[in-house]
Order: sequence, then structure tokens, then C-alpha cells
Amino acid sequence: MDTVSVNKFRDDLKSFVEQVVTQHEPIKVTLRTGEDFVVVSADDWEREQETLYVLQNSDLMKQISASMVSHLNENGYQPTAEEVDEITGI
Repeated sequence: MDTVSVNKFRDDLKSFVEQVVTQHEPIKVTLRTGEDFVVVSADDWEREQETLYVLQNSDLMKQISASMVSHLNENGYQPTAEEVDEITGI
């Protein structure tokens, strides 16, 4: 994550915002008081919130774990050829 001073951020606000949105990389902005804040795109913020929700939901994590076990043991659901064609044909 790049770090910039609040003065540089203010001077180049538009370019920093475009950088955050297009490169999906947050920027840490430092204040003279020693405190910092982070600029992140709305899409990236929403993705991170969804990830945190899943990680904090024990039922979902149990389902993911069980799914991984069945996948690794190759005893999970096997789609038919038609189902695979439908999925991959999108």
C-alpha cells in the first residue's frame, strides 16, 4: 500500500482517486498529527465486507470446510455433461 502525505493527497486528489479505483490498491494518507486514514474504492470495500461476513459466519465456514473435504476426497457432487456445458457456456 502506497503512503502519501495529506498535502500531496490534497494536491493530486483526482489522480489518487483514479489510481485507487483503477488499480484496486488502497492508499494510506498520513496527517501531520500522526494519524492516518486509508482511501479504498467502493467496490473493494464491499468485497472486503462480504469476505469478513463469510469469515465471521461459523455456519458458512463449516459449509466451506465440508465442501473442501468432499472435493479433496473426490466424493462431492459430479455435474452431468449437460450441466457443465450450461455452466461453461455462459
